[in-house]
Amino acid sequence: MKTITILVSVTITLVLLVWLGLQIKPKPFSSYQSVAADPKTNPLPDGLPAPVKRFYNLVYGDTVPVIETAVISGRGSMRVKGITFPARFRFSHIPGQDYHHYIEATIFSLPLMKVNEWYVDGKSRLELPFGVSEGIKVDQGANLALWAEAIWMPSVWITDTQVRWEPIDEHSARLVAPFGDEEEHITVRFDPHTGMLRTMESMRYKESDSPQKTLWLNEVLEWTALNGRMLPIVTSITWQDEGTPWAVFTTEEVVYNVDIQAAALVGSD
Repeated sequence: MKTITILVSVTITLVLLVWLGLQIKPKPFSSYQSVAADPKTNPLPDGLPAPVKRFYNLVYGDTVPVIETAVISGRGSMRVKGITFPARFRFSHIPGQDYHHYIEATIFSLPLMKVNEWYVDGKSRLELPFGVSEGIKVDQGANLALWAEAIWMPSVWITDTQVRWEPIDEHSARLVAPFGDEEEHITVRFDPHTGMLRTMESMRYKESDSPQKTLWLNEVLEWTALNGRMLPIVTSITWQDEGTPWAVFTTEEVVYNVDIQAAALVGSD
């Protein structure tokens, strides 16, 4: 009986320690130091669907910047095997071409699991704690992420000739993006009251061996001015079959038109 009591006490203590460790946020990444080039600007083109034009007028006005690179950093949470961990992230983009994702899931503010993903020249390599994921279905998902993550630099959806907007109704539009010789469709919905982008919906392969695509939902939970720019500060990602977000990201820094070489080295050790 005494042994059982000790085991129960130890188990409860361990559970409490794990719970406590999961309540502590990691430190943010250090500010990304690089000299930024002043962006060129293009006029807002004619012929955009009405909710799209309203959105760009709210974010940029009559002209949009040409973004050549971007580094996005912040903290949040991610669910792994049913457990939600605090996390910090740094994403670097050459918009419309390549990206690097680095995410740390932490406990007691210390890295427990690392996610390293590269999407380069149309090919993805996803390094997870449980192994490496590659293949055409992984590439398809990464390509969608490439375009969906332009939410942090939405002028890309205007300045990049690879994509185009198609009308749906007064509060939504379709973003058409390339994937090899095919096209992917992202349904974009805008808040009817504020005019700001609210959700992006697309069909994405969940795993490298998934027999069919699953609805993939990207949602902007909060738009706020950061360094003088309106940016999606809190975003979430949800698979339809899971019902709740598996990741929530809070953006803390976004820098444009910088040398992204150092960003790609994060997590390479």
